[in-house]
Amino acid sequence: MSEFSHPLLDLLAKDTRYQAEAYEFVRNALNYAHDELGLGQVDPEEIAAAMEAHGDIPDDAHLTGQQLCEAIRRYSISQFGFMAKTVLNSWGLKETLDFGEVVYNLIDIGMMRKSDSDSKNDFAGVYDFDSVFVDDFDIHSKDDLVI
Repeated sequence: MSEFSHPLLDLLAKDTRYQAEAYEFVRNALNYAHDELGLGQVDPEEIAAAMEAHGDIPDDAHLTGQQLCEAIRRYSISQFGFMAKTVLNSWGLKETLDFGEVVYNLIDIGMMRKSDSDSKNDFAGVYDFDSVFVDDFDIHSKDDLVI
């Protein structure tokens, strides 16, 4: 009997700091950054040409760590509202540097890419979870509440 193996399953066994949902969420937030926020939208042919010519993605196709953190903040609030901090914390995400750890783990297993100028430290101290998910949270009207 062969044992099923997948790079993400192997990663979860090796690095237990983050739940599988954290990895899925960060990847979904990257899609949100592209699709909803319009960040890093470049023609796939342009990306392929730049990779072939320079071995790196074009600058305008790249999201910085800070941009991804902002996309994660917005996506978190859109998905979980006032519970965003609680949900992220339950997956092991307690500060923006954790987003960088998740991203670099995904890079290590080939599920994300980075540019030469990227650093895990780009994610450090981008914002405080209590400030953006609790203190700054605003319920605009009673229509925003679903019971």
